[in-house]
Amino acid sequence: MLNFFKKKEEKKIAAFNYDLIAVDMHSHVLPGIDDGAQTVEESVYLIKKMMDVGIKKIIATPHIMVDFYRNTPETINGALEILKAELKKQNIDIEIEAAAEHYFDETFEKRVEEKKLMTMGDNYALFEYSFISPPPNAFEVIQKMMEWGSYKPILAHPERYPYMTVEEMANLRGWGCNMQLNTISLTGYYGKDVKKKAESMVDNDIVDFISSDMHHPKHAAAFKDALNYPHLEKLLFNYPLKNIMLK
Repeated sequence: MLNFFKKKEEKKIAAFNYDLIAVDMHSHVLPGIDDGAQTVEESVYLIKKMMDVGIKKIIATPHIMVDFYRNTPETINGALEILKAELKKQNIDIEIEAAAEHYFDETFEKRVEEKKLMTMGDNYALFEYSFISPPPNAFEVIQKMMEWGSYKPILAHPERYPYMTVEEMANLRGWGCNMQLNTISLTGYYGKDVKKKAESMVDNDIVDFISSDMHHPKHAAAFKDALNYPHLEKLLFNYPLKNIMLK
């Protein structure tokens, strides 16, 4: 007799974690200043989950968006100090810094020219595009980032921009722009098209940084789950990822 009640095949459990990169350089764990953690309790929860999978250092990158999140170095560093105080109070030992995820809006070019971007490591600057259409002046502004401000640009989660092809990413990278992949994209969290594009980025060797883009507990669960996917294993073991340079 056929057994119609077979147990589901158990998912492979990864024998490794993120301690191979040590640094998560794109997250929204600072409390109450963007669409990430809203309270310091939520921040601590997310940080503990990141530590559980091997993260040794977190660089929080709150949004700077003129229409939604008008953050400044003062608001960001203020939230960072609140979080640091709570981590110390709870004896949670992890290094945490802050930079920003700059939205490529009408104010971005001026911020570049005035050298007002919040950076990480050796002057790396994280920025994101609109999810609807690319900025028409992208090449010119990226050139300014490198020439005017001596910035090292990082484009956040290019796999999530529906209009951007892997070939266009490779071209942009050729201009000197680093590519940052959200690890949870490899799980299908954002849909099968994003997953396919993320896998293609890995297969074409155009990933420079990986990160969680942590906002809430569902992201924390997906961040852990991503360790079970072969393309993430390939990134961790066969790639010269730059995360470790931010340690």
